[in-house]
Amino acid sequence: MRLLVLGGTRFAGRAVVEAALGRGWDVTVFHRGQQEPPAGVRSLHGDRTAPDGLAALAEGEWDAVVDTWSAAPRAVQDAARLLRGRVGRYVYVSSCSVYEWAPPAGYGEDAPVVEGAEAGAEQTDYARDKRGGELAAVEEFGADHSVLVRSGLILGPYENVGRLPWWLGRIERGGPVLAPGPRDLPLQYVDVRDLAEWILGAVEQELSGPYSLISPQGHTTMGELLDACAATVGGSAELRWTDPDVILDAGIEPWTQLPVWVPPGSDMHDALHAADVSRAVATGLRCRPVTETVADTWAWLQDIGGTAPMGAERAAKGLDPEVEAKVLAASAEGVPGNTP
Repeated sequence: MRLLVLGGTRFAGRAVVEAALGRGWDVTVFHRGQQEPPAGVRSLHGDRTAPDGLAALAEGEWDAVVDTWSAAPRAVQDAARLLRGRVGRYVYVSSCSVYEWAPPAGYGEDAPVVEGAEAGAEQTDYARDKRGGELAAVEEFGADHSVLVRSGLILGPYENVGRLPWWLGRIERGGPVLAPGPRDLPLQYVDVRDLAEWILGAVEQELSGPYSLISPQGHTTMGELLDACAATVGGSAELRWTDPDVILDAGIEPWTQLPVWVPPGSDMHDALHAADVSRAVATGLRCRPVTETVADTWAWLQDIGGTAPMGAERAAKGLDPEVEAKVLAASAEGVPGNTP
């Protein structure tokens, strides 16, 4: 297979490149040259936001292209229009954020999507930008030759968002750790490498259309995630499981200040951790255990010096130590299951 990856040097794009190389595919990476792609690829340089920035893609043919773009949909439209007729399938890595907020528990690919998105639009907001990217891919390649990968929470090596790396770093610091309860709170996420493998399988199977890409419901829990972090890192950390109401009453923001976690029973939890992914599972999605995702992310962090690379566009994640200490002091009992 001949694969073109637009990007391919960071997180999801890099995972796709490494997975394709592992299958023996011929991989071309189009990027700005700010970071080195994996060894073994053919590199083409350009900035898709600049005039004539796609010139390096003027020639060449590929079986598929994978595009992870998250800003102005116009950039997806420009790339897809240039590649149309020379690429067999356009795989656009979108997001579950394209579903109209807040989708109910059990929502599938037929759930309503955000309105107001346009294929050739300039940058607006994340949800409409991703939906606009989807529209651009379908407009240029047709519904039968475009794959819309609506990813949910993505974790794993190369993460440049700061969610799992923050938890690992917090537990490495040791001492009492505010663990947002309940322990059995179900989580959905996808390891970036499992996402990549599914994408390549979709190319091989010549799939088309939208797919929600996230682990099946019940794949893991908040307790299993943080237990895996503690077991992997070791040290003196002590998980203090804390009732959701205590956390919310303290003004702590779910998802950002306590990454991954959102309170049970909320619209936010249903939207982020309760999707129906049977369509993706039926077409080959396989999700590795949470212990493997955590251990491999920790190993990667150690290899790069312990700090995950964060883009300037990424908002800071994590809880201020003083806020954490105050909440723990005010709620020493926590929830049932706390370790004394």
